[in-house]
Amino acid sequence: MVYASLRDRKKIGQKSLAVLIDPDKVASSRSLMPLINSCQENCVDYFFIGGSLITNNKLSTVVRTLKEHSSIPVVLFPGSNMQIDLQADAILLLSLISGRNPEMLIGQHVVAAPILKNSNLEILSTGYMLISDTTDSAVSYMSNTTPIPMDKRAIAACTAMAGEMLGLGLIYLDAGSGAKKAIDNKMISAVRKAVDVPLIVGGGINSGHKVQEALAAGADIIVIGNAIEKNPNLLIEVSEKLYDFNKSLNVH
Repeated sequence: MVYASLRDRKKIGQKSLAVLIDPDKVASSRSLMPLINSCQENCVDYFFIGGSLITNNKLSTVVRTLKEHSSIPVVLFPGSNMQIDLQADAILLLSLISGRNPEMLIGQHVVAAPILKNSNLEILSTGYMLISDTTDSAVSYMSNTTPIPMDKRAIAACTAMAGEMLGLGLIYLDAGSGAKKAIDNKMISAVRKAVDVPLIVGGGINSGHKVQEALAAGADIIVIGNAIEKNPNLLIEVSEKLYDFNKSLNVH
């Protein structure tokens, strides 16, 4: 089970790596193979699949290809209730707690609930928080919500705390796909201190140094996506940083 694994890893301080794949950016099943092989070679822990707006019918193809050619768990990261594929292993059931749009807090979930209830997907209840000083990201536009500014750490910490109290099992801090600026380390640290559940951090992480900083600040799962397209070697660099961090836990 994905969640049990995340909880177990957090208890001993181990960090995880997820690679985000947007089906809209996948040309074909064959084009996925180099990424799949690279992810397996570099010990990627999870595939996150989804995007703010999926305009083609490749979601199912992408999930099937990943399942057929790798043993890495496939986790849906849906932008709406239309982005559900029952071939996946799990789904991040995202409640956008940083915004006040009822559709993203509970509305979409009501429509999806009967489908999810009758599926074999593992449901990962997730408090999703947009953190950014700008409002020009695709997810901000599509969700019709305003991100929490980077310097409003107390607001973010209390928002995450409320999400945990409501029973959400994960907190996801996201700067947005293709973000130019990663989430501030002080922000990550503030949220980490406020909650006990596993903390996912993504958006704008485009270097090993940023990964190292996010891990030190308290991120449990690092998510990278767009940056790999621009720099394929980044996956190697990120994997090495996580390996070194996790290995250091055993050195006393």
